Amino acid sequence: MIEKLFRRFYFAAVALFLAAPLIVVLGVSVNEKQDLTFPPKGFSLAWYAQIFTDPEWRSALVASVLLAVSAAAIAVAIALPLAWFLWRRRAPWANIFQLLGIAPFILPPVITALGLLTFWATTGFYGRPWTAAISHGIFFVTLPLVTLSLGFASIDRSLTEAAATMGADDRTVARTVVLPLILPYLVSGYAFAFVLSLNEYIVAYMTIGFTLETLPIKIFNALRYGYTPTMASVTVFFVAVAAIVFGLIARFGDIRRLLGALGSDEKT
Repeated sequence: MIEKLFRRFYFAAVALFLAAPLIVVLGVSVNEKQDLTFPPKGFSLAWYAQIFTDPEWRSALVASVLLAVSAAAIAVAIALPLAWFLWRRRAPWANIFQLLGIAPFILPPVITALGLLTFWATTGFYGRPWTAAISHGIFFVTLPLVTLSLGFASIDRSLTEAAATMGADDRTVARTVVLPLILPYLVSGYAFAFVLSLNEYIVAYMTIGFTLETLPIKIFNALRYGYTPTMASVTVFFVAVAAIVFGLIARFGDIRRLLGALGSDEKT
């Protein structure tokens, strides 16, 4: 009995410790006055409304969403054929392509950002908005690559062999058998890349500078002129979007399988 109570107290303490920063930011974001204090003085949602009503914050929000949508699409467009190739070609040398796919994400972000900055500056395209989308797509390609690789690994090859035996060519097999089976993994990979691109600062700043303000860049720029609770409300907005997206994935998909938590016996 005592051991059970201690365990519950321990996990409750850990949960509170992890949630404490978000609780503080949430409290600050509803301050009635422009004040960095906790507990909040008064209650107001005006700072949340400012994200959508203030032209500068609204413009940064639109830029962030467009960047995240484009970057996630680019990441999936790169990862899908690569994962397909790795699934079809069971050769040791094929792992080199997988390593190239995960390399941008496992390197320190500042290293990747500096590399992309050097590339775009050398080619003369530094500061173009589309360079940030391509850079984010390359940086986050690891996420859809991992989920799609899990999706391909879960496919029973007897299904594709049966389709080929019935006369289906490779395109038909891919469209009617493979794609429906990997669709949840594709959507999940897109969602992961979208959420992280929405929050990313270093790569975006290094590739577009101040020519395009995303929400993270806008927050850092606004800090030079003083603090406003709008910054805290944007932080809560980021957390809410991530929670909704990952919650939908957990609700309509198999989150344990997407994260590779199931063993081979359980998958079958």
